[in-house]
Amino acid sequence: MSQSIRYLLLGLLSLAIVVADQVTKVSVMETMRLHESIPVITNLFSITYIRNPGAAFGFLSSSSSSFRFVFFGLTSVFAVGLLAMIMVRMPKEDWMGRLSVAGILGGAVGNLLDRLRYGEVIDFLDFYLNGYHWPAFNVADSAITVGVVFLILHFATEKEPEDHPVVSGQPPS
Repeated sequence: MSQSIRYLLLGLLSLAIVVADQVTKVSVMETMRLHESIPVITNLFSITYIRNPGAAFGFLSSSSSSFRFVFFGLTSVFAVGLLAMIMVRMPKEDWMGRLSVAGILGGAVGNLLDRLRYGEVIDFLDFYLNGYHWPAFNVADSAITVGVVFLILHFATEKEPEDHPVVSGQPPS
């Protein structure tokens, strides 16, 4: 498969995540009231419309909106640029690593669009067990999490290239 086709497929994966993320968020915003919750699986999962002005788990949510806008805007743009650079610099045969980064990139762009449009992120996936809630999240957060987990597993199980074998404990001459 040519390099340009690979980049096209990775770009399409990132774009599909952004589109799925934005479509689900718009659907929730248009059909639900803020803080409305629709149980899907009793005592386990609901669709709950929440706006998160902070980062993960509400980090910095009590800061001023102008500080959050600048801070999250700059860090998001930096993260997207860094992820794009990582993707381009990864070895072309590292398909799993590139897929993982494409997922993270799509999620980062999805949440960046929310911050630019609304000044906060729209969350709606609400998992809980009776009264114990996991913080609500969205499709972009899911893509970021899955991408990071796969990237960690990929790097943890990656084998070192055997270009420089060591014989008898002596480095090659």
